[in-house]
Amino acid sequence: MTPELTVLALGAIFQMIQIAIAGAVMNKDVGRDFNTGPRDREPEFSPLTGRLRRAVNNMFESLALFTIAVVVVTLSGQSSGVTQGAAWVWLAARLLYFPAYGLGLSPWRSVVWAIGTIATLVILGVSLF
Repeated sequence: MTPELTVLALGAIFQMIQIAIAGAVMNKDVGRDFNTGPRDREPEFSPLTGRLRRAVNNMFESLALFTIAVVVVTLSGQSSGVTQGAAWVWLAARLLYFPAYGLGLSPWRSVVWAIGTIATLVILGVSLF
């Protein structure tokens, strides 16, 4: 398995952890019955819960684009030190992004997001050129 694929697997595991953390925090706001129910109404969430839910959604978006980059570089056989390093930078950025967003660290949340996005673009750029 390439290092990029290893990072992709770790990213997916981290996504599951984020979902669990956001769900646990949401339970404190609305109770377990709501969280396990059909969610027919939108309750009032605490600012922390709202930020964590948005961070989870953002990870889905980032993970989708990163997955494309990893698949392209892996299937084209273009894994290199640059793409491997960029993959690890992406994961580090995503690990920092979740707490930065949850804690409302502005503008650092956006800076960390940009670093992860640039890392994904580097992988795509290397595979195209």
